[in-house]
Amino acid sequence: MNNTLESHSGGDFLARTLKGYGVDHIFFVDAILRHTLAHAEAHGIRRILAHSEKAAAYMADGFSRASRRPSVCMAQSVGAANLAAGLQDAYFAHSPVIALTGRQVANNQYRHAYQELPHEPLFTPVTKFSGRVETPFQLAHLTRHAFRVATSGLPGPVHLDMAGHVGNIADNWQSGEPVVAEPRHRRVPAHRARPEAQALHELAQALQQAQAPVVVVGAALVWSGGEAALRALAQHAQLPVLCTLDAKAAMADLPTLDMGVTGTYGTDGGNRFLSEADFVLFVGCDVGDQVTSNWRLPLPGVATAHVGVDAEDLGRNLPGALTLQADPATALEELRALLPSASREHWIGRGRALKAQWWTQHAPMLDSAAEPVRPERLMRELGRWLPLDGVLVADTGYASQWSGQLLQLKASSQIFLRAAGSLGWGFPASLGAKAASPDRPVVCLTGDGGFMYHLPELETARRWGLRTITVVNNNGCLAQGLSSLRKAQIGGERMHDCYQFIHQDFAEIARSFGCTGLRVTRPSELGAALEQALASELPVVIDVLSDPAALAPVPWMPPA
Repeated sequence: MNNTLESHSGGDFLARTLKGYGVDHIFFVDAILRHTLAHAEAHGIRRILAHSEKAAAYMADGFSRASRRPSVCMAQSVGAANLAAGLQDAYFAHSPVIALTGRQVANNQYRHAYQELPHEPLFTPVTKFSGRVETPFQLAHLTRHAFRVATSGLPGPVHLDMAGHVGNIADNWQSGEPVVAEPRHRRVPAHRARPEAQALHELAQALQQAQAPVVVVGAALVWSGGEAALRALAQHAQLPVLCTLDAKAAMADLPTLDMGVTGTYGTDGGNRFLSEADFVLFVGCDVGDQVTSNWRLPLPGVATAHVGVDAEDLGRNLPGALTLQADPATALEELRALLPSASREHWIGRGRALKAQWWTQHAPMLDSAAEPVRPERLMRELGRWLPLDGVLVADTGYASQWSGQLLQLKASSQIFLRAAGSLGWGFPASLGAKAASPDRPVVCLTGDGGFMYHLPELETARRWGLRTITVVNNNGCLAQGLSSLRKAQIGGERMHDCYQFIHQDFAEIARSFGCTGLRVTRPSELGAALEQALASELPVVIDVLSDPAALAPVPWMPPA
């Protein structure tokens, strides 16, 4: 903790405070807090100028998810609406992104001031807290509060609106407040709540009595760093585990108990296995529609339990569930101490059989030599190649669905990050992830539709030496919507208006930005292209010409 009593300008004070909280990157669009940015250089903070406010927010989000640390993004008043839109994914994923914006000072409010509109309605739905910085005292008080809120409980984004259209008033204040940074709020989780003893014993008893238990884990388990505790518990008590997309890597080191991904982006085997369970323990996940196949799983009458840090959310979609408020990692460690070692060979064997059926079913496409490339084959090659320290950043839609279902991770040392719903998030988020993990290979998996959202950030990657590898599943369309269009019976000669694009050569586009561009037209070229990309000293785009007729599998779900 730094506690300096000398006077500082607002810009110097804010830069020192951010550095005290371990911030080493700021993602921003000019013009905002220019004095802060100037002072940030002296403190070794990299100032990543992006081409759009949404991209800056996505970069900060990717940085936080890869590092499990708070991150900062900034924009001036007129860019605030775009920055708020970029926080949606961070909010859904519980990412501790701190967004700073400028606003007109109080005397200019409600007077048609240039480029001014109320910011609170924009940020309130996508943040844990949105506050106005009106005085030098508030600059100190609310900056500390922002880090406290972002990293406490269930983490998430926070917004501070600085006095001045570009934050210039806050920049120019003289502050005699001490520069204070609270060390525990430099990382997530800031606090680890222990479980209530009685409820923990009840959970242990329920697990011992169950004949067919399943553990389902989600994003909050990952934020708590609970993957090792999960694997230790699963192995000790022989508990099979189903993962949501956000926790896909959690069980990669223990494939015998990893029953795959469940939900609407899951697998037949995962969903069928969950439907046969007699007790389901949800740990660190929200039990929403994607996880539960539109709330059809677990089946009615099945006993459930829910462990997480947000007491208000526990049991929300699980009437009668046994609930336990606690840090997921701590709860799993203490639960293991209460459970005897167990053997559930028959039940676990059932899960393995269902999982094997899934892979057998898709084996022809996973090994397909067809041209254009089948996405299934792309997933197999990418999974086989991804280094053990690799970070895979998947865009939303088909990039998440294909990789969630058919890309096999080899180790829990690998990181799997996926968009919570914002198409185009993947590429700028991968730049943030690379900034957080400069020594790890970072791969973005996206489609042509998603990549075209933020193509100009290729310049950002080149300028800052962010050597990501972007794999574009280039089918010239938004293929995920095709089945819905067919169901809607949209016909005529111009049905393609609703989902097709002009085919682009993204390898050529990448080269025009000074990056490495590679084009793959045959499955046999994938391995060499990935190796060449890993060896490149530049950001790389691998443009994979894929089959537009290939539709991702719709997993089995119980009837509505």
